[in-house]
Amino acid sequence: MKEALLFDQGTLPENDLFSPFALTDVLTAFSGDQDQPIIHFWQLPPTLILGMKDSRVTYFDQALKTVQKKNYHLLLRNAGGLGVISDAGILNVSLILPKNTLSSLSIDDGYQAMVDWLERTLFGKLGLTVGEVADSYCPGKYDLSINGKKVAGIAQRRVKDGVAIMMYLSVNGRQDLRGELVRDYYQSGLQERFGIDYPPVNPASMTTLHEVAPFDVTIDSVKTELLQALSHRNQTKALATFYQLDDYQHRIQNMYQRNTIIQEALNDI
Repeated sequence: MKEALLFDQGTLPENDLFSPFALTDVLTAFSGDQDQPIIHFWQLPPTLILGMKDSRVTYFDQALKTVQKKNYHLLLRNAGGLGVISDAGILNVSLILPKNTLSSLSIDDGYQAMVDWLERTLFGKLGLTVGEVADSYCPGKYDLSINGKKVAGIAQRRVKDGVAIMMYLSVNGRQDLRGELVRDYYQSGLQERFGIDYPPVNPASMTTLHEVAPFDVTIDSVKTELLQALSHRNQTKALATFYQLDDYQHRIQNMYQRNTIIQEALNDI
């Protein structure tokens, strides 16, 4: 694979939570157009990122209120899947590839590319296993676990001729509290139907790299490990160019429009 371009957004301020979602789509289209692999890192302040299905819980307003009381931001992302937490101990990583770099263009090929990347780091020596952890939040076929506990989830998004393989990686912090927050969302939003059609979240089913590694683990050390395992060139300063694109502005506006249902529900409470 040719040298990847690195775009590291760092931690976004609370007034710019939508930026990484819009940027992912812009970078994915760019990757396909330019036949250019890309690495994208980002973090958010404490936030519950909801999937579209999460907006259809029976008692949506009550679920939102439960999360808001715990001083977490809320946003509805521009993709399917289910809710995940982002905060200072979670690193969001996207490996963005032109579709033609995946041998059969299959969904599984994309997921495997992310797994293979992580396996080439120091963390690959901790015994990563791949497979759904059904009682985690946002369970999926390509959940990554160590000692039976989930440390990462992987999703995928395709835009034009590019594919973004996106991973949230629980690096450090209180994973039990993250799990409790998502469980509280579903318990409030589903009430007597908790666990039906949505995951019966068990906070004990998940952990962090810091908890399982016999060495110190930080966000910076994880970035270093990932970047050492993949040839790359830092292009973070070029982000300003992407922010000015009409396509980026259009996608940001779409995120604002999509999230009006959250603001309307909270304002009605």
